[in-house]
Amino acid sequence: MEELLLARWQFAITSTYHFLLVPLTLGLSILVAIMETKYVRTGDALYKKMAKFWGKLFLINFSLGVATGLVQEFQFGMNWSEYSRFMGDIFGVPLALEALTAFYLESVFIGLWIFGWERLSRKMHAVTIWVVAVGANISSLWILIANSFMQQPVGYILRNDRAELNDFTAVLTNSYVLNQYPHVLLAGLVTGGIFVMAISAYHLLRGSQVDFFRPSFKYGLICALAASLLVAGTGHRQAQFVAEAQPMKLAAMEALWETANPAPFALAAVIDQQKETNSAEIGIPNGLSFLVYNSFSGEVKGIKEIQAQNVERYGPGNYIPDVVPVFWSFRIMVVAGMWLLLITMISAYFLKKGRLESYPLVLKAVLWSLPVPYIANSTGWAVTEMGRQPWIVFGLQRVDQAVSPLVPASAIWTSLIGFSVVYGIIAAAGIYLFAKFARRGPEEKAPDASVTPVKGATLWN
Repeated sequence: MEELLLARWQFAITSTYHFLLVPLTLGLSILVAIMETKYVRTGDALYKKMAKFWGKLFLINFSLGVATGLVQEFQFGMNWSEYSRFMGDIFGVPLALEALTAFYLESVFIGLWIFGWERLSRKMHAVTIWVVAVGANISSLWILIANSFMQQPVGYILRNDRAELNDFTAVLTNSYVLNQYPHVLLAGLVTGGIFVMAISAYHLLRGSQVDFFRPSFKYGLICALAASLLVAGTGHRQAQFVAEAQPMKLAAMEALWETANPAPFALAAVIDQQKETNSAEIGIPNGLSFLVYNSFSGEVKGIKEIQAQNVERYGPGNYIPDVVPVFWSFRIMVVAGMWLLLITMISAYFLKKGRLESYPLVLKAVLWSLPVPYIANSTGWAVTEMGRQPWIVFGLQRVDQAVSPLVPASAIWTSLIGFSVVYGIIAAAGIYLFAKFARRGPEEKAPDASVTPVKGATLWN
């Protein structure tokens, strides 16, 4: 059990580190491509400067993402060899295709974009960043295809105690990924938009390079507002799909112990998992039924009933995930998403009125909202992965069956500490570089004399 716990902690830590960087790569690459396309169409040097500045921050994020992502695949052989043996025939295919069709594509064209500013034509240079953006988002699609098999296995047969691929088309068109991918893509656009807005707000508060950061703020705002509206819709649809595909995950998200019709939506609860009850709860009557069925009536199965069904189907065992972190992670994600939608709508209102810079409180709220999309992304993935427990491949292999049987706890401790230290150094270097270049802006320039810097406008300093 010690080896299993340590292996889980190691994968959780390294995955969380890596995934902090992924959404910004997805969203900011598209924003930079749009900015450079605007430069190509108008010839306005401002948009070239925007593409270069935000592209520089994108490159820092991309480099950190590559450095932290490479470790992920090694762990399948180190700590999860039984998973690799059981799932290698299926899991290896999308991972290989991700490298061949997306990662190599990104790597080549990002080099062309970095060194091709004065060597390629404007149109061809803009094409290179679009290829990077498309490649990054195709890369995430392949990873989500692999993850979706773990959530809802399709297109396989069991032979010699292994899952073997027999229908690649079914894996590609897995209904789980069709619901999951749009949500992840839009979350990336929200992250990219808020990132641009927050850094722009920092400079607007200081009166620094206003002519550059005012249009940058507008681009980030349009992206973040549109994506925030759409991500709420895709999240709603994904929750409805989870109700069909993984009812235990939905019940854990709501700490719903007993089957109910109609079912309430719990806003907060004091959960006693050992006694399988909530000692206190504040909820919205009929709210969960509405979430699942778009109707204020409809049965939602509770944890106890689903546990009994799973025992009957899979044999004796505890099939209940850790309800407390799943329950609260879901609520943190929802609140974070609602806050981002609210702050972008408020910003849009004042920007349209031409009074955004007259309300420093709004700009400060945008600046301090920079961590919020990262919190939303991380807690969303916590729900996705923790809510599937005890399964590593839903219905086929439990987590305790997937861990490497011969790797001692001492070896896992060594790699866990080593990875954590290295990742900590990488994180510190990344934050330093982000802060350094974000504070500097596209050029070193004294603040506008006509604008009084606002006290409290800080960015990691």
